[in-house]
Amino acid sequence: MKIGLIVEGGGMKCAYGAGVLDGFLDENITFPYCIGVSAGAANTASYLAGQRDRNRRFYTEHIHEDGYFGMKNYLKDRNLFGLQYIYGNLTNSDGGDPLDLPKILSNPSVFVIVATNAKTGKPEYFHKEDLIQDDYRLFMASSCLPAACKPIEWKGQYYYDGGVSDSLPFRKAMEDGCDKVVAILSKPRDYVKEPEKARAFYTMACRRYPNTIHALNERHIRYNAQFSQLKHLEDAGKAFIFAPEGNIAMSTYGMDEAANQALYDQGLSHVQHYKDALSDFLCYT
Repeated sequence: MKIGLIVEGGGMKCAYGAGVLDGFLDENITFPYCIGVSAGAANTASYLAGQRDRNRRFYTEHIHEDGYFGMKNYLKDRNLFGLQYIYGNLTNSDGGDPLDLPKILSNPSVFVIVATNAKTGKPEYFHKEDLIQDDYRLFMASSCLPAACKPIEWKGQYYYDGGVSDSLPFRKAMEDGCDKVVAILSKPRDYVKEPEKARAFYTMACRRYPNTIHALNERHIRYNAQFSQLKHLEDAGKAFIFAPEGNIAMSTYGMDEAANQALYDQGLSHVQHYKDALSDFLCYT
């Protein structure tokens, strides 16, 4: 039975997923198929490279550095998150916290990255073989929040955040042959997505891409349906869900080191807490 891993995006809320993935590394838990969205894709990359603690640093240490986030970045080049800084200056082989791409490529796991085609508003799925050493535009594209960032060009097409079109890509995992999935979410189990805020702003900022605007307008409907379907899969024994819980502060744009560390620590602790149940799920055939 083929079991896939899906890792949701969500900006700084993905500190929780970083903890879960490091917990998986601690327990030598692997998957033959992994698919990640936005910051979840970047987290999955470090996991597949076996670089424990690397993700945590991006939520608790690098957030303090110039170029990572802020209005200064936005005024300079219309990117609230410094995608080039995060996935270039830091991530390149000569960067401040390099990603071990050769280790990812040698990992036997399939690795899929989700991005949204700006022109069509539809998801596109890239594989680790599409990654190029020191050219991590696919991670930038998957994490490119509409209006907060400029679309990312890749091979003549422009892309936005994968979560715009496919936040919880369990269907893609199953189309690719997975019988069951482990899902790492960035929102609590009782989360209900509301319509996107700042509609006038993103409508103006994305005016060249009406299909992206349409996808944003309907994102909450699509997301809530996916969330409900994932829970049905869990009830049927076909999904195992990790989700943050409690009163820990969470925000897509939260540059709070203590809050992000708390989310990370909770992710780590959840792996230990649910280790036996997860083992049963992974071993069931």
